[in-house]
Parts: sequence; C-alpha cells; structure tokens
Amino acid sequence: MALVGFGTVGRSVARILCDRSDERLRLTHICNRNVEKKKQPWIPDDVIWTDDFQTVLNSDTKIVIELIGGLHPAEDFVRGALIAGKSVVTANKQLIARHGLDLLQLAGKNGCRLEFGASVAGGVPVLPALRTGLCGDRLHGIAGILNGTCNYILSRIETARIPFSEALEEAQARGYAEADASEDLDGGDARAKLAILALAGLQTRVSPESIRARTIRAVDAVDFDYAAELGCTIRQISRADLKDSTLLADVGPSLVLTSSPFGRVQKNLNLVLTSGKYGGDMAFLGAGAGGDPTAVAVVSDLLFVAENFSRNALSGSARAHSPQTFLQPQISCDFETPWYLRFLVRDRPGIIARLAEILSAHELNIDAVLQKPGFDKDALPFVITLESCRDSQLHPALEKMSALDFCIKPCLCLPILR
Repeated sequence: MALVGFGTVGRSVARILCDRSDERLRLTHICNRNVEKKKQPWIPDDVIWTDDFQTVLNSDTKIVIELIGGLHPAEDFVRGALIAGKSVVTANKQLIARHGLDLLQLAGKNGCRLEFGASVAGGVPVLPALRTGLCGDRLHGIAGILNGTCNYILSRIETARIPFSEALEEAQARGYAEADASEDLDGGDARAKLAILALAGLQTRVSPESIRARTIRAVDAVDFDYAAELGCTIRQISRADLKDSTLLADVGPSLVLTSSPFGRVQKNLNLVLTSGKYGGDMAFLGAGAGGDPTAVAVVSDLLFVAENFSRNALSGSARAHSPQTFLQPQISCDFETPWYLRFLVRDRPGIIARLAEILSAHELNIDAVLQKPGFDKDALPFVITLESCRDSQLHPALEKMSALDFCIKPCLCLPILR
C-alpha cells in the first residue's frame, strides 16, 4: 500500500498499520510534500518516502490511500491510480460528492476497487452499511447530523444560552472550527456528505451544488428559548427523501423534538438515520471527525479491499464492481412541514394583524404566537409557528413580511421536523 497524505488522518492510519501484525497489509510508500520534515522514527525503515506521486504509480503497490483532501491534485491522483489498476481508499468527501459515480465506474472498468467509507461521518460505519448491510432494502430516506462543528456550536448555545458569535469563538479555540468556518456554518460540508449518502444509499446521482444549504449564523440563544416552549431544540439537519423521480433534499438548521434521536445528539457527534421500505428505520451514531476515528474507517476499507484480493486470488479472477443503475433525479427543496418564524421588530400596534394578513393571503395557517416578556421594544423578538405547508408556498410570504418597515432583520425561518 501507498499512503498519499501524511496529515492528521494519514499519520493515524500509518500508526494503526504499523501497530497491526497483518501480512495482508504492508505499507511500502508514503507520499507527501516536504517529506524530510514529515519522517517519523516509528515508521519501518523499508518504507519509501517520496514527494513524487509518479513513484507510487510506477511501484507494485496494489492499494493507494488518498488522504490529501480537496479536488486538486487529489482527483488526478485517484484517477491515475485507478487507470493503473490500483485500488483506492479515500476519505475525500469533496471528491466523492462530485465525481464518485464516475470514479466507481472507472474502478470497475479497470478491475479494481474504490472505497470511501471514511468520507462521511468519520468513524461511524454508515457508508459500508449502506453499500452492503442495507443494500437488500429499498431505502427512500436519509437524514442526519453530519457536521460536528455546527452541532458543537448549536449545542453550546443551547446549554449555555450564549450568543452565536461567542459559541463560534469557543469552537475555534477548541479546534472544532477553522478560522474561516464558512464551509461548515453555511452548509457546504454537510451537503457534500448528503450527496455521498444519496449516492450510496439511494442510488441517485446528485451534485452538491443542487442541494439547498441554509446557514446557522442567524440562530441565537432566544431561538432555543422559544424552541424549548415547543418541546424542541435546534440542530443542523441534512435530509433527502426520494419520491418517484424527485429527490427532496435540504441542509440547514431545523427544530427537532428534544426527545427525538436528533435532539439528544450533543457536541461534535454525528447521527445518520435511514428509512427503508422493508427494514424500516436504522440509526448510526458516533464521532464524526478526528484523526483516530476517521483512520479506523480508512483501515476498515483497506481490510475489505485486501479480503477482496484474497477471494480473487483463490478464484483466479479479478472482480470489478457490479454494475448499478443510478437515478439522476430532479432535485427539489419543496418539503411540506410545520414552520418556525422568528421576527425581530420595532414594536407598535398592529404588527400581528399585518403579518396575519399576509399569511392569510398566501393561504398559510397560524398555529401559535409566542412572545416572551422583558425584551427591548425597539428590538423585540417573537415567534409565529405555522401549520404544515410547502416551502414554495411559504417563501413568497416571507419576502413580503421581511420587507415591512417594522422588521429589523429578515425573518428566521426554520422547518419543524417531527
């Protein structure tokens, strides 16, 4: 095997491999920039260190472990390895989200394998379960807490009732969030993972950019106060429901019942729920990030590939990926749910009446109005919850309400998932 990328996860993978006594898995190459600064005394002396990927391609290694991340040059490296007939194990979510199906087909064409169990939910074995353990079912829904950074921030706002900005600073100080955490906060990371889950579990080809992503930046402590009155809390939820040839998909903050599996997930854990026609609902919970949990998933994929080599050697044949049919569905975010609308207004008579007038004009039914005392009348937060309606029905009304002169900020609109 050749290990490409010797960062946090790569180092953990190398440590596990060096600690194992498994004759099926032998690390022969480590490829990384500035390899002289990366060398470690616990790596066996016969391992070749290089900064030239061509050295790996020209070697007799059977498996390439890609852990550099990103699209470039990772895509070129993975394609080159598959074309050379080398199997690839990767944790690269951006690569698999955008090119996973093409790379799977390339692997099949060249009689090798592509495994990516570590690309979603780190050490939680949800992807292997989707591709093998649940492949006998017909899955129609996947939902999850897929980003540990967002879950940590929202959990801290919930438990400490601190502002969003303070929770973000704390997450950055603890190493749970990057200095620029936009990919996490605005949903880009989670929707890439959702696209992979849809590929593996729903056999649908989905571009991450086709999935709507909503930011968690507007969620604040007052929203947890109001959510608690509704028996709920707030989490970043990624969800995909396959209905005929349409995939309903969305990533963003949502109200979930505090008694639900999502409501009980704290800090930086990940949770994935699947819904199948025959097997019903399944849950997968665990650490979604970190060097060691992700490395465990990588090594598990390596063992799976090694076992495949052993079976092929016994049968005297090379087995490619079985051909699969993948649906290219229409993508929509037009879910039908109850809704939570939080307004921030300059208080004056007639506000509720004006909002109710707009909602009525769009045939939207109010379920409840919540207003806590003690807030400044010049910046008063209050909440309206709506009965179930479609996203497309609600948003024209939101545009009109947010343009009203008493609104200080656009309305925060969150689906209520039950």
